[in-house]
Amino acid sequence: MDQANKLRDLIRSREKMQEVDELSEAQCNARVIAVTSGKGGVGKTNCTVNMAIQMRRQGLRVVIIDADFGLANIEVLLGIVPRYSLAEVFKGTRTIEEVLTDGPEGIRFISGGSGLRELANVSERELSTFVRSLVELDELADVILIDTGAGISRAVLNLVMAANEAIIVTTPEPTSVTDAYALIKMAKSEPKEMPTFKIIVNRTEEESEGRAVFEKLSKVTAQFLNVRVEYLGTIPHDRDLVRAVKRQRPVVQEYPISTFTKAIERIGNRLMNIHVQPTRQTGILSFVRRLMNPRG
Repeated sequence: MDQANKLRDLIRSREKMQEVDELSEAQCNARVIAVTSGKGGVGKTNCTVNMAIQMRRQGLRVVIIDADFGLANIEVLLGIVPRYSLAEVFKGTRTIEEVLTDGPEGIRFISGGSGLRELANVSERELSTFVRSLVELDELADVILIDTGAGISRAVLNLVMAANEAIIVTTPEPTSVTDAYALIKMAKSEPKEMPTFKIIVNRTEEESEGRAVFEKLSKVTAQFLNVRVEYLGTIPHDRDLVRAVKRQRPVVQEYPISTFTKAIERIGNRLMNIHVQPTRQTGILSFVRRLMNPRG
């Protein structure tokens, strides 16, 4: 039994599900957006971090949860070593606010640390503490970005299905587009409502290439899956990105007039202007509720 299943088994008890239900009745308005990809190496985490900064510049309070457990991609990209991770929240030794790490320009992030490994021996009391501590995030953030692992594993799919919105980052490479389609197909096969899917085409030679990739993906998802995907934008290949990553600095800060930065600004603005799907509850607790009961 994997660790995520362990958590779901614990929270499915009548007492715990009632507790989550009661907490979810509170006013929970944060937008929870999963940022994912069908395969690794497409620039997903770079997109997440730079979008977060762009949204923060527009006055939104943004928190990133690094859910690519064990790999610490966010902290490596930013050159920041967090003092605490989600592990301390499970143990009840720190609150969510205490494990938040300050990032550039006022964004904040939570390290997954060793991830769900600690859940093998988590008690119901520890689980209760964790669930209740999540209430703080809805008070501290307007937007919560979940940076998932790459690929189409069950763990990634559960995170995607729990979010209100999901951004899939792909590149023009055929394998990347195919894997993006496969991820949407897996989501479609789940016995529950899907999030809204939005597409970013990264590392293109020009805007028209990204648009063509999206149109192709949109056509096949509509024809074979009856799923509508939304276009967020295209990000051109930019050597400034490579330079910024080496310096462990966000591109939008290090190269504010680069083509990457301009593309991220357009994407961030478009994302903020998209109407959130009204049929699903917003907020981090609703996210957790769906995550713990992925088949319900």
